[in-house]
Amino acid sequence: MTVWADVVGQEHAVEVLSTAAEAAADLVAGRPTTPGAMTHAWLFTGPPGSGRSTAARAFAAALQCEAPGGPRGCGECQACRTTMHGTHADVRLVVPEGLSISVAEMRALVQVSAKRPTTGRWQVVIIEDADRLTEGAANALLKAVEEPPDRTVFLLCAPSDHPDDISVTIRSRCRAIGLRTPATAAIAEVLEHRDGIEPATAQWAASVCGGHIGRARRLATDPEARQRRESVLAIPLGLRRFGDIFSSADALVKAAEADAVAANEDRNAAETEALKTAMGAGGTGKGTASATRGAAGALKELEKRQKSRATRTQRDSLDLALVDLMGFYRDVLVTRSRADVPLMHPDRANDITNAASMWTSESTLRRLEAVLACRDALQQNVKPRFAIEAMITSMHRG
Repeated sequence: MTVWADVVGQEHAVEVLSTAAEAAADLVAGRPTTPGAMTHAWLFTGPPGSGRSTAARAFAAALQCEAPGGPRGCGECQACRTTMHGTHADVRLVVPEGLSISVAEMRALVQVSAKRPTTGRWQVVIIEDADRLTEGAANALLKAVEEPPDRTVFLLCAPSDHPDDISVTIRSRCRAIGLRTPATAAIAEVLEHRDGIEPATAQWAASVCGGHIGRARRLATDPEARQRRESVLAIPLGLRRFGDIFSSADALVKAAEADAVAANEDRNAAETEALKTAMGAGGTGKGTASATRGAAGALKELEKRQKSRATRTQRDSLDLALVDLMGFYRDVLVTRSRADVPLMHPDRANDITNAASMWTSESTLRRLEAVLACRDALQQNVKPRFAIEAMITSMHRG
């Protein structure tokens, strides 16, 4: 199975990237290449779940592929396997765990990227969520992209090429690869044949995931994920009394907080224990006391990073709930207008029909706008509970 197998429903992008990987191999071998087929910086854009980081990692593997002859990205050689598993020495993957990518982190990465590859053909830097670059980090990256080393390739992933997501100057120096939302049938096929999921479950998960492959897999395999979705979609028709506003908001916030704890608890404990050990905790002998005193600052910095990571996890969980709510109100508008388009929540067709019979299109649109306003508020660092309560109050009022 080639490295492109996980790039679902993106045939045009795979064709472009495969051609570039072939040109890159020719460059390394000193053979003539088609001008413009390969460049040093790429920008992968597309909606959530379209597979931006998956495509970037597959391209990185194809660039490093060691298979003699044939298409790049065989998926079998050591270079392909280590790249796809995140252990290749010359492939750097930046996944922001907090709310942003700092200038210090980017400067350190730029220094590493300036070195020649040690074992692979290229030095590859993959930056997931490049839209989280701070202004200083973006400026540090720009210098590297403007004057890249001969054998270094930057692969940036962002929701779009809009200036709000990626700076115009960085965008102008990258070749853009636009990804689209995968079709339901393509997602279902991947779940069934790659993940071994029962066909009916695969088809259901693909139909309700909003084109997000990762979420489709979670819904198909995780009962808790399915239960969280059910709880969220029960909110619009469950707001019968004013007091339901606060109980629904409380449930949403607590579920997001629980997600953050579950996702990070074990990792936080392991990181803290490892740092304490590295700083001399439990040791004896000369220097132990001073090393232990110096650990306080390091532990405080670690706790700060862990708190930022938990905040991001909580916001990601809340955003997923808000996307489901937006889909519900969108389906109500579709039903009221009798448009011949698929529902985002086809398994909730009865609830959607009931809501369409009770609400006007105007009141439904106001509810949808309340959800959009809540997403904006969370991005502006409004306290989640306040933002959620304000949203559900508007949803109740209609």
